[in-house]
Amino acid sequence: MTTDTKIIVGSIAATGLVLIGAIFLLSKNTAKPQTSQENIVATNGLHWHPRLEIDINGKKQVLANGIGLGTLHQEMHTHEEDYKDGIVHMEMQGLVTNDETKLGRFFEIWKKTFNSSQIFEYKNSSEAGVKMFVNGKEIIEFENYHMRDKDSILIRYE
Repeated sequence: MTTDTKIIVGSIAATGLVLIGAIFLLSKNTAKPQTSQENIVATNGLHWHPRLEIDINGKKQVLANGIGLGTLHQEMHTHEEDYKDGIVHMEMQGLVTNDETKLGRFFEIWKKTFNSSQIFEYKNSSEAGVKMFVNGKEIIEFENYHMRDKDSILIRYE
């Protein structure tokens, strides 16, 4: 074997080892961290459809079509056939935790502001404020609320 051949074979072998090592390290760093049983919503994915209604000063706000759809398909999104009805599609694979089902996550995907003191550009003041109801009951979890299948969520600013 010539010196040139040895250099080429050695370079290929070294490159292969570097690639295998990088793949191993990256796969360890991207694995989901261990989670406690009480934080697990599903172990084999879920497909839920909560309904979200937003009312600003008595006027219904319509969700946008295709929230979360595009080059990267988000696990929470809206579809053309039912976005006007406020249907949020939650289509998640594998292990699903409570954090992944938070209402605030949907607003992050939508790139809109929502928390206990603000909805969109409307901030709490002495004249008006944000309230939230789930299945007819007022709650205070706001962006931290863990959505469930068929929930009826109403966010009201008045």
